[in-house]
Amino acid sequence: MKHVVDKMLDAHSDLVHSEGVKILSHTQREIEEWVQHTVTIEGCDAPFKFKRTKKYRSLQGQKVNMTYYPETETVAGFDFEIMKVVRIKRY
Repeated sequence: MKHVVDKMLDAHSDLVHSEGVKILSHTQREIEEWVQHTVTIEGCDAPFKFKRTKKYRSLQGQKVNMTYYPETETVAGFDFEIMKVVRIKRY
């Protein structure tokens, strides 16, 4: 029996899955009716972003499993690499 993540990885070639990564920082910012969550992980400089409808308790210092897409975001004319998280769960 295939797990949910395995099915997602088979269906989407650009999707990346990481297990047991440690969260170094976690910020939450309200944008209209959404809450923008931004996390950074150990060993990676790119921020990982996702939106949810409400705030959550901090993930800082926790280990998580994440499934994400690499993307590019333009801010003030500069391109920055970000990761768009589609699934995050505590390890």
